[in-house]
Amino acid sequence: MFTPKEIREKMHGASEVSQSIMAQIHHERLLQIWVPKRYGGLGLRLKEGLQLLFDWSKIDGSLGWMLTLCSGANFFSRNLKPNIAKELFSNSKTCFGGSGMIGGTAEKQNDGTFLINGLWHFATGAPHLSHFTLNAKLTENGSPLIDESGNEFIRSFVISKNQAEIIPNWKSMGMKATGTYSFKVENVKVTEDYSFIYDQFFTDDALDKVPFRIFADLTLLVNYLGMASHFSEEAIKIRPHLDLNFFDKKIEDAMVKVIEFANEIECLLNESQCINQEKQSEIHDYSSGLVESLSHQILQIYIQLGIKASHTDSTVYQVFCDYFTATQHSNFKREFKN
Repeated sequence: MFTPKEIREKMHGASEVSQSIMAQIHHERLLQIWVPKRYGGLGLRLKEGLQLLFDWSKIDGSLGWMLTLCSGANFFSRNLKPNIAKELFSNSKTCFGGSGMIGGTAEKQNDGTFLINGLWHFATGAPHLSHFTLNAKLTENGSPLIDESGNEFIRSFVISKNQAEIIPNWKSMGMKATGTYSFKVENVKVTEDYSFIYDQFFTDDALDKVPFRIFADLTLLVNYLGMASHFSEEAIKIRPHLDLNFFDKKIEDAMVKVIEFANEIECLLNESQCINQEKQSEIHDYSSGLVESLSHQILQIYIQLGIKASHTDSTVYQVFCDYFTATQHSNFKREFKN
């Protein structure tokens, strides 16, 4: 088993998470932190999972991001029929991942199956997935299926990795080891058992009722906080005289706030109370504002580090690139105002 320091060393400059690190991740079932224990997962509570994702993001940004998005995709174990979920997650290496975009079609066949075709982008962890998840428009005889309100039917599907073609096209300056690639599917037949609706659950747990917006906000936020903490560690190595106590305290206080949010959400759900829009907006606004503030402070620190911090083989440069690549995720993007 590798120590956090050894993992960080192995991830430095890596273009992909190594098989040795993946073996440890599978052994500890870290990709299945949100999978219920009844299916063999860790079944962590919200605050436990958030703390774990922070810790791994602090070790390495690409690794933390991959764990966050793949474990987030494995959350869909709760949306699958129990017999299918139990069958799939009896394997410790089962790992979902895919795209939230609607990138293709699912043509309904006479036997009730669906024929999947399409192209989807930004599937994090692609080299390590056992299954891809995707969203597709339902069609029949080539025409979209429409509901009573005139909207097209959208459904999510799970397909085996060997049924998809991975397109390794990630070109960003950071997050190079996340394995965030596109994938193409051609004429793959899927039974209805391997389809799901993201807000329809077959488990009975408080986590099932966490609004997706809150789940996305908090799981992504701890990644930014973890990377910011790692950046601070590396910055002080280059410029020991810098006073980063204010920055470190900001990160520490933010994690306390995140855990408070997690406890509050689970407490409300355990009491069968609804999480209203006001609470969702409070968490989103706090998270968005914090990421914006962290970004400005990281830039202010970075320009004080000197030429060493611009060396492409330096750790602080890698963390810097990872952080600002991650901030391009649409979740916390704000409109620029003059």
